[in-house]
Amino acid sequence: MDRKLTLASLCLLPLASFATLAEEATEKVKEKPEFTASAELGFLFKTGNTKSGDIKAGFNLKHEKDKWRSMVAFNILAKKIEEEDDSGEKEFVTTDNKWDILTQTNYTIGKADKNYLYGNLAYEQDKFSGFESQSSFSAGWGRHWYETETSSLFADVGPGVKYDVTRATETEASTSSTSFIIQAQALYTHKFNDYVEFKQYLVAKQATESGENSVYKSETSVTAQLIDALQLKFALRIDYDTEVEPEFENTNTETSMTLIYNF
Repeated sequence: MDRKLTLASLCLLPLASFATLAEEATEKVKEKPEFTASAELGFLFKTGNTKSGDIKAGFNLKHEKDKWRSMVAFNILAKKIEEEDDSGEKEFVTTDNKWDILTQTNYTIGKADKNYLYGNLAYEQDKFSGFESQSSFSAGWGRHWYETETSSLFADVGPGVKYDVTRATETEASTSSTSFIIQAQALYTHKFNDYVEFKQYLVAKQATESGENSVYKSETSVTAQLIDALQLKFALRIDYDTEVEPEFENTNTETSMTLIYNF
């Protein structure tokens, strides 16, 4: 009897080893990669009575390791429309042309891994806004205020500095200004299911002195997964500057639909 039990145990050893290896392989698959990236592209071209072309593209790169979390986001938008000049000839005229880049690095602190220190750097150029360029840097403290399997809320705040270059007009020359700011930003995400995700991003760059330009931005988006690596994104972006020249609007909005490919 003992001999039969011994033989049965020896026969089961390969199965146990296989189960252990399978479990280890599954754990490795579940481990998140250090680097993740995504690229998005939207294109609209109209012909007929009106000819126009719009292109929106973006690239996002994220890196997570131990207590460090870093991200870089790049976006570009270009619009052209066919118009007639004074001589009656048709030509494509650029009506919108802008790009921006945003990067942030977080370092987790505390035993609960909920608090973090951050550094944030942003730069933007918009050919048709009241500013040739806008850049800012801030650093401070943030927290994972809320995080579950389906929802999360990240928010941070800190002091910083902003540098604006205004666009020259027929009556005013281009000027530059440096302002101290308090920057606050928040990102809320919610997954309705495995295929649809909602995101709300808000950032405020409040100038510390009255009369200086403050910046407020909002981006609301819904992303739907089409296949494993391909998603469809619908987004509404709102930019607001408190101090602009009379020739320009304080508020700029952008509605887009793009395809996202995840690497």
